[in-house]
Amino acid sequence: MSRLLYIAAHPLGPGASCSMSAGEAFLAAYREANPGDEVVRLDLYRADIPELDADVFNGWAKLDAGAPFGDLTDGERRKIARINELADQFAGADKYVFVSPVWNYSYPPALKRYIDAVCIAGKAFRYIPNVGRVGLLGGRKALHIQASGSLLSPGSPDERLEMGHRHLRVIMEFVGVTDVECLYVEGMRAFPERAEAIMEEALRRAREIARTF
Repeated sequence: MSRLLYIAAHPLGPGASCSMSAGEAFLAAYREANPGDEVVRLDLYRADIPELDADVFNGWAKLDAGAPFGDLTDGERRKIARINELADQFAGADKYVFVSPVWNYSYPPALKRYIDAVCIAGKAFRYIPNVGRVGLLGGRKALHIQASGSLLSPGSPDERLEMGHRHLRVIMEFVGVTDVECLYVEGMRAFPERAEAIMEEALRRAREIARTF
């Protein structure tokens, strides 16, 4: 049995979001093809995802200096405990599905906040003297379902402007995940007359990928 962590980074639901619609199509097909797998769903706009703020950095500094966890302030303890919980959940998954729109050529800030929370030394990567950084999550795979009104996928004229999937791929490789695929759901606003056909094809591809993911 595998554990799939489904990470949704959109404030709206499938009825109003192309990325979420494709994500739901993927999930339905995945569950049908893999009834024994565990699917853990994390909605970043409804979950408690702490920001790396002064409480977190001050708390980490105290712990590094040898202070017991109980000596931290209430805010420091709560945020660090939640970050540890999220990082352990992320490290405990076998497969990842990220679902996000393109906002200003990248992904929403909620996803960046989550990435910062789970990419923790000792859990997602570690440093080895004379070697450098080593990712700890090798052998896993990831899918990114990314929706954009314009064309940003490889080979398109504006490919160089796309910073969402490119950055997510770098982050996954940083923690050791090299099997990273992207389903680009794009062009709905650039070609409104083809929007329905574009979505139908995206839903078909999402289901197709799910059956072998």
